Amino acid sequence: MDFVYNRTYKGPVKMVILDWAGTTLDYGCYAPAVVFIEVFKRRGVEITMEQARRPMGLKKLDHIRAISKQDEVAMLWQQVHNKKCTEADVQDMFEKDFVPLQVACIADYTELIPGTVEAVNKLKSRGIKIGSSSGYFTEAMEINLREAKKQGYSPDVNSCASDVPAGRPEPWMVISNMQQARIFPPQAVVKVDDTKPGIEEGLNAGTWTIGLAKTGNEVGLNLQELAALPAEEVKRKVDKAADGLAKTGAHYVVESISDVPAVISEIEQRLKMGDRP
Repeated sequence: MDFVYNRTYKGPVKMVILDWAGTTLDYGCYAPAVVFIEVFKRRGVEITMEQARRPMGLKKLDHIRAISKQDEVAMLWQQVHNKKCTEADVQDMFEKDFVPLQVACIADYTELIPGTVEAVNKLKSRGIKIGSSSGYFTEAMEINLREAKKQGYSPDVNSCASDVPAGRPEPWMVISNMQQARIFPPQAVVKVDDTKPGIEEGLNAGTWTIGLAKTGNEVGLNLQELAALPAEEVKRKVDKAADGLAKTGAHYVVESISDVPAVISEIEQRLKMGDRP
């Protein structure tokens, strides 16, 4: 047979799935980071902010496990406890320390990132559904949803790590969002995230991906901290973050959610020409 049928989607973007901390709220992605530091501190192991942030984007239980496996953290744990950090230790840290600590403090880190409401309203005005996904567990996610709604942001559908078989980088939260909204095909969906596992989540689901370089975990600074730095230092940090997200496979990398609507327009032009993620 000389020719085969190739089915190509050329319609509009139907759904944009947004991450939470570092993407829509909590500029600099501080809420989870400070809690990871405290969790290990309670076990006598002092970790740095950089060590706490490295696995950001993963399901929180997976994140604790990943921190414990970092060479320098594993060495400190061995020195303090005279044994390796076990799976039982990881589970214990998550259930006894992380969950209550995160629930207790998360509301303090729910201020929306500037431009979130405006960007979401622009997308909704074009008939685009807004989904959301997060590495948070249900109790923490409910607080984010409640506090974001007070500020004018409410996604159409939502899925968090505790709702699906596995968190990022596996694609199940994206697929759950699509199921809830009855949106398909994946080529009509865009995943927006500030972390590398979040970008991989979208890629594994077959969607377009947009990385946010300035407002999230890869830079890891809030507005006040960024304002205190020289412009060239800010640019260096943002460029490094953008490079990391691009190398992870993000189709586009921009600074913040404010830049997303313009990128969606560009994706739609590519879709009309038959391009695929």
